[in-house]
Amino acid sequence: MPDPVQDDDGTVPIIAEICEHIRANLDASLTLAALGRRAGMSAAHFQRVFKRIVGVSPRQFTDACRLDRLKAGLKEGGTVTTAMMEAGYGSSSRLYERAGDQLGMTPGEYQKGGPAVVVRFAIATCELGRVILAATDRGVCAISLGDSDDDLTAFLRDEFPSAELRRDDPGLRDWLDDLLRHLAGGQPHLELPLDVRATAFQRQVWEELRRIPYGQTRTYKQVAEAVGRPTAVRAVARACATNPTSVVVPCHRVVGSDGKLTGYRWGLDRKRQLLEREQKQQES
Repeated sequence: MPDPVQDDDGTVPIIAEICEHIRANLDASLTLAALGRRAGMSAAHFQRVFKRIVGVSPRQFTDACRLDRLKAGLKEGGTVTTAMMEAGYGSSSRLYERAGDQLGMTPGEYQKGGPAVVVRFAIATCELGRVILAATDRGVCAISLGDSDDDLTAFLRDEFPSAELRRDDPGLRDWLDDLLRHLAGGQPHLELPLDVRATAFQRQVWEELRRIPYGQTRTYKQVAEAVGRPTAVRAVARACATNPTSVVVPCHRVVGSDGKLTGYRWGLDRKRQLLEREQKQQES
């Protein structure tokens, strides 16, 4: 969950107080109008200022706070109902509607460590070594590049320590073929459904990365500016570093302010090859 950025127009302390008010009153009805009055602004102006400073809307911030409190309550061993009420969801239908997507499972499954979640995966040889594609019933949840199948399955186990992993090359063949064509430079536009768990800020950054055109790059600062957080360059870099879906969320297209390649979860050599192949395809 993002914290307010530094600013010099006097609004940061006001928004910081509003953030603390939201955290302390998750079980209350926090309307945009009421929050705006507390900040001494109209609802529309407050919405714009809050999103500029925090990086997400007041509702997204409130949802993230509720989710954090829910996860903490579930991990402490309380009942789902108790954790739900303490997190301010109010009703089970509201809980399952809003929390399910971000948890990637039901609250009960999360409390048990996710044993009921099934993650299918397929492994193949690609232009950059070996690649693993993993998916839930909702969509692709992980893609990793590596040198060996053992490395790739270890990555998957680290990402989903309590899930049931099932190899399913035939069932994932269509998505895997699209991925392999893309890695070979034969399919510039890769559109695969995603099912990734993320904070509101991570999701914002990853969506922005998917907007970077094939064969082009952006700096971390440019991405930070694009998501409305111009000073959050390090936070953008962290979001890139924790991206679980190589290539589909093209964090390899983000470079340093001087245009040089910087850290890449799957190795700088692979980052260089990906960018060179994309640029060559664009030139041909």
